[in-house]
Amino acid sequence: MTEIRTPRLLLRTWHDDDLVPMADIHADPRVMRWIGDGQVRDLERTAEDIERWEEEWDEEGFGLFAVELLASGELIGFAGLSVPEWLPEVMPAVAVGWRIGSQFWGQGYASEATHASLEFALQDRGLDRVISINRVGDNASENVIRKLGMALERETAHPAYGYPLHVHAIDLAEFQA
Repeated sequence: MTEIRTPRLLLRTWHDDDLVPMADIHADPRVMRWIGDGQVRDLERTAEDIERWEEEWDEEGFGLFAVELLASGELIGFAGLSVPEWLPEVMPAVAVGWRIGSQFWGQGYASEATHASLEFALQDRGLDRVISINRVGDNASENVIRKLGMALERETAHPAYGYPLHVHAIDLAEFQA
C-alpha cells in the first residue's frame, strides 16, 4: 500500500497498535457528534471499523489511511477515500473523508491530510471526480471542504437518520486549475 508524506504528516497503513488510540478518538463525543448517529464507539466497534477500512484497500485499491504526526509518530486519526454505499443516490462515487482527534483540531492537519488524499485519488488512482459528504451545521468540515476547492453539488438527507447533508464535488480539471 502507498504511504504519503506531507510536511507534517505520514498517511500510512494501519498497525495493530493503532487500535487503542483510534478507539480513544472514537470515544470522544466531540469527534463523533457529526458522524452517523452521533454515538461514541468502543474498542470492539473501532476494531471492526479498521478491519473494514483495510478490506476496502484490498477491494478498491484505495481506502482510509492512518494519519500520524511525523514529529512524534503519534496517531491523530484517519484521512483518505471510501465508497459511500450508505448514500445510494450519489453512487457510483468515491468520497474523501477524515476523522481527527479533537486535541489536534485547529492546526490544519485535516486540511493537509485530505489534500494529500485528494491528490492521491485524482493523480495516483486516476479518479476523475471525488466527492465529500458532511452534515449540515458541521462548519469545521465545511471549511476543510472549501479549502480543497470542492463545490456544493446538492443537499440531501441521511437515509437512516434523516438529518440534512451537503454533498460537495471536484473533478480533476478543477483540482489541477
